[in-house]
Amino acid sequence: MNKNHLEFLASAQWAAMLEADLLPWLVSVVELGGDVLEIGPGPGLTTDMLRQRTSKLTAVEADKGLATALAARLRGTNVDVLHADGTDTGLAASRFSVATCFSMLHHMPSAALQDRLFAEMFRVLRSGGTLVGTDSIDSRAARAFHEDDVFVPVDPRTLGTRLEAVGFVDAGVEVASYEIRFRARKP
Repeated sequence: MNKNHLEFLASAQWAAMLEADLLPWLVSVVELGGDVLEIGPGPGLTTDMLRQRTSKLTAVEADKGLATALAARLRGTNVDVLHADGTDTGLAASRFSVATCFSMLHHMPSAALQDRLFAEMFRVLRSGGTLVGTDSIDSRAARAFHEDDVFVPVDPRTLGTRLEAVGFVDAGVEVASYEIRFRARKP
């Protein structure tokens, strides 16, 4: 992730956007339950939001430096931070009530890896569990913001079908002002 992007994801502006945009949507589409998984927390502003609304949160971060910093900052809280690949977490199957991924899918280098991530999230969700997430809309501004970054945008027209291909049901995808929002359920 480029320096400007990383700084934005740790900023008060991003925290305010999460509070104003993400949180109202999130609480309208899912009840988190007691054991939540977050894939790709980055600096952890989404983690802070989630941890206040569940009793146990596991955050899986692929970047070692980000994972180490987040683990140190959240030591002694209800959050366990794992430095691991989201496509192969090593976590127990059928464990989580909800699995989340916010604004991170486009950082995966291919749609095939995104699909592997969906399959892993399906595997670790318990029956009846929900996947919720967001990602950036493909636009000229988004591409400019991701200069010198991996940027593989998710097509909202095919996302529901991709989620169903790994076993999810009741997939819903909506396009908001600057992001795609999605949810699906494990039967």
